[in-house]
Amino acid sequence: MTPDQMRDASLLELYRMEADAQAQVLDAGLLVLEREPNHAAQLEACMRAAHSLKGAARIVGLDDGVKVAHAMEDLLVAAQEGLLRLLPEQIDGLLQGTDLLRRVGAQSIADAPSAERIEQLVALLEHQLAIAVPALGRGIAAEPVLQQPAAPAAVAVQEPVDDLLEDGRGRVLRVSAERLDHLLDMSGKALVEFQRIQPLTDSLQRLKRQQSAVRRTLDGVRELTQNNSLEPQAQALLEESRAQLAECQQLLHTHFEAFDEFAWEGGLRSRSLYDAALSSRMRPLADVLVGRARMVRDMGRSLGKQVRLDIEGDATQVDRDVLERLDAPLTHLLRNALDHGIEPPELRLRKGKPEEGRLLLRARHRAGMLLLELSDDGAGIDVERLREVVVARKFASAETAARLSEDELLAFLFLPGFSLREQVTEVSGRGVGLDAVQHELRQLRGSVRLEHRRGEGSTFILQVPLTLSVVRSLVVDIAGEAYAFPLAHIEHMVRVSAEDVVQLEGRQHFWHGDRHVSLIAASQLLQRPEGRTEEAGIPLVLIRERDNLYGIAVERFIGERTLVVMPLDARLGKVRDVSAGALLDDGTPVLILDVEDLFSSIAKLLGSGQLERVDRRSQGVQEATRKRVLVVDDSLTVRELERKLLLSRGYDVAVAVDGMDGWNALRDEHFDLLITDIDMPRMDGIELVTLLRRDSRLRTLPVMVVSYKDREEDRRRGLDAGADYYLAKASFHDEALLDAVQVLIGEAQG
Repeated sequence: MTPDQMRDASLLELYRMEADAQAQVLDAGLLVLEREPNHAAQLEACMRAAHSLKGAARIVGLDDGVKVAHAMEDLLVAAQEGLLRLLPEQIDGLLQGTDLLRRVGAQSIADAPSAERIEQLVALLEHQLAIAVPALGRGIAAEPVLQQPAAPAAVAVQEPVDDLLEDGRGRVLRVSAERLDHLLDMSGKALVEFQRIQPLTDSLQRLKRQQSAVRRTLDGVRELTQNNSLEPQAQALLEESRAQLAECQQLLHTHFEAFDEFAWEGGLRSRSLYDAALSSRMRPLADVLVGRARMVRDMGRSLGKQVRLDIEGDATQVDRDVLERLDAPLTHLLRNALDHGIEPPELRLRKGKPEEGRLLLRARHRAGMLLLELSDDGAGIDVERLREVVVARKFASAETAARLSEDELLAFLFLPGFSLREQVTEVSGRGVGLDAVQHELRQLRGSVRLEHRRGEGSTFILQVPLTLSVVRSLVVDIAGEAYAFPLAHIEHMVRVSAEDVVQLEGRQHFWHGDRHVSLIAASQLLQRPEGRTEEAGIPLVLIRERDNLYGIAVERFIGERTLVVMPLDARLGKVRDVSAGALLDDGTPVLILDVEDLFSSIAKLLGSGQLERVDRRSQGVQEATRKRVLVVDDSLTVRELERKLLLSRGYDVAVAVDGMDGWNALRDEHFDLLITDIDMPRMDGIELVTLLRRDSRLRTLPVMVVSYKDREEDRRRGLDAGADYYLAKASFHDEALLDAVQVLIGEAQG
C-alpha cells in the first residue's frame, strides 16, 4: 500500500494485513521448534509475533483474538524460560491458534471462527500449560476436546502481503497486472523492432566494402592511364570521380560510426528496458511455497507419519503467472510423496532410516528455464506391484506387461484415471493423479519426469519457463513459412537420409536408438502445401507424448531463438495447433506451435491411415517438375480424348474408370488437378468431390467437372459440392478444356 492507502485503510484491514504477516512467522517458527524445541531465536520470534497480534487485536476490539494470542504467548514464554519443552501436541495447539488468529478478522461472519471454538482452543492451550507447569496454571481441568479441527490436508495457504510500504529497496506501489502486462508487451515489441536494425547495419557494411572496391578500381584505371595519352577532359572527370568517391567514403565512415554506436547503445537500452519490465513481474519461488511446510507437517501427522519439508533456492525469481500455475502441481506432488512415498515411522526404523521422513525441494535456473527437483527418502516405486496394477486394470495384457521396461511402466503413472490405491481416501485413489500434473506443466510449455530408487525414494524433475512472456524455441521452415517448437517439448533434433526411412504397417519409420519412430510430415499435420526437404537429409523434430515418440518432418531448421510471445487476437478463438505468435529478429512473423494440440492432431492423422510420404526427393525429376492431372470418367472414349489432349500440352496424366478408382488414386499419389465426370458407377463425381473436400490433405486440390448435364441446377450441384470449374460436354472442344486447365493450374511445366 501507498502511505495514503495505509492512512485510509480501516483498522480491521490493517489487522488482517498484520495477521497474515505474523502468522507466516509463527508457522515457520513453530515447524522449527517442533524439531528443535530449545531454538532460542525461533522461540523469541514466535513469542513476539503472538504478542504483536495480541496488541493488534486489542486495539481493533477483537476480544477473541486477544484470548487466543494471550494463551499462545503464555505457552511460548514458559518455553522461553525453560519451564517446559514444546511437544508435538502443543505445537498442534499453537498452529491451530495461528489459523484462528488469521480468521478472527475475517470480512464475513461465515469465515470467522465460532465463540465455542475459540473457547475450546484457549482451554486446550491453558490445559497444556497447566500440565507442564502446574504453578502457572489455574488448576488442572479435564482435557478439552476440540470439535471440527482444521483439516490438515486442506490448510489454507495465504497469499503473501504484496502491498508493504517498504521492501528494503524503497517504496512499493500497487500496479495492476494488466498494466504490467501492457508494459512488458510494449517493451518486448520495442526490443524486437530494434533488433531489425541489424540487417541495416550489415547492408551499410557491405556498402562500405563496395565503395572500397570501386575506389581500388578507379585507382587502377588512373595508373593505367598515366603512361597513355588521355584527353584532359577525361582525365579531369576521372580525378573528380576519385575525389567525390573519397568524400562519400569519408561521409559514410563518419555516419556508420555514429550509426553503429547508436545501434549498440539502443540495443542495450531496449534490452535493459525489457529486462526491467520483465523483472517487475518476477517473484521469488517462496511466494508459492508459503504454508507448504506447514501443510506437509499437518498432513503427515494425519497419516501417522513424521515428515519435514526442506527447501533450497526459494529465492529463485519466476514470473508471477508461472508461480500461480505451479501451485496446484506442486501441492499434488507433495501430497503424492506423503501418501505414496514416505513410510510410517516404525517401518522406517526397521529399514534403518531416520524416523522422520524428508522431502527436499530444490529450485534453480538452468538455460533460461526453472528447474525444480522434488525428492523424498521414502520407499520409491514398487515396479512389480505397478506391473500387476497395469494388468489388473486392463491397461495392458499380462504378456505385454511382462515385456515392459521400467521406464515404460513408470509412464503408466501419468495416464488419466490411473492410481495405485485400491480404496478412495481423503488423499488418494480418485484417479486424478500425475496426469493432471503433466497436463498443467505442458500448458506451461514445461515438462515433468520421474526418477526412482527402489527402497530409497523418488524424484520428480519439473522444468518450466521462467516467464510465459518469452519462450526459447526451435524455429523451422514448413511450406515456406516460419513455425516455432518450444524447446521444452523437443526430445531431439535429427537429420535422416531418405534411405533410412522404412515402411512398416502402412507408416513411415526410422530407427532412433533402439526403437522405431513414426514419421509425420509437418505440412500435412498443419494442412500446408507440400514442401521439399534439404539434400543433406530430412530434418526431423522429435517430440514425445508419454511413451510415444514422433518425428515431425520439416523443410529446414532455421535455428534456436528466444521469442517474445504475442497472444493471438481473441476473436480468432482457439487456432488449431497454434498457441501464440511472435516476430523474428528481421520482423518475420512466426507461429508458436501448441504441442498439446499437435498430439491430438497426430492421433487423428494416424487413425485416418492417410499419411503422406515425407521423403519427397525420392520421386523422379519429371514428377517434381511436370504437373499431374487425374482424369476420372467411365467412358473409355472420353477418358482417352482428355488424356491425349493433356499429354499434347505436356501434362502428366493418369486415368481412373470410376469415382471409387479415382478416390483410391488420389489417396495413393500426388496430383495437381482432378477432372471428373458426374454419372459413374460405384461412386459418382459428386460423392468423389465431397469426399475430397472433407480430406485435410486434398481439400485444396483444384477440381474440374466435365459432364453431359448442362442444366443450371446440375452446374450448381457440382459447384456446391466443391468443384472449381464446370464444363459441359455438349459445348466441349479441345481449346475449352485446355484453357480451363491452364486457368486452374497454369502451364504443364511447374
